[in-house]
Amino acid sequence: MTQIATRIRPEDYTRHSANLPRYELRMRMRKASDYELEIWQLPSPATPRLKGREYIASLKGTALRLLENRILRRLARVHIHPDQTKVAPVRSWELEEESALILGLLFRVLAPMRNLDRIREIADGIETMSREEAGYWLGMAMCRKNPRRVLASLRTLLTTR
Repeated sequence: MTQIATRIRPEDYTRHSANLPRYELRMRMRKASDYELEIWQLPSPATPRLKGREYIASLKGTALRLLENRILRRLARVHIHPDQTKVAPVRSWELEEESALILGLLFRVLAPMRNLDRIREIADGIETMSREEAGYWLGMAMCRKNPRRVLASLRTLLTTR
């Protein structure tokens, strides 16, 4: 006998996700063509410690413009299509856990960086991480006493120079 693996369809995700952490992607318009992407964790039965939204990370400026196509492709895979032509100052979408972990870690690591070559190199390294590895590094960056040291060590591990 063979078992048929069923894949959860995006429209069925909300039914099956009662026991999963919930995340939200926010797009905040700053100026005419300038925007900022933010990841927030929402309260859910899986995270009883949260009483309200918890900030995970955000990305704006040079790093966002450099990785914009890569981020938009990742979002399109989970059926999120941010449109900059909308006039709402803040727009939000529900985000699945795997994408939230990868994007949250990507945003946290790249936010203070300015060197374009290193940004590309680190983004490539984070894109190849598994869900568990990204969750580990994001957890370390959020819960440690000195998260800057954790992020600096991850940057060192992901660059060749």
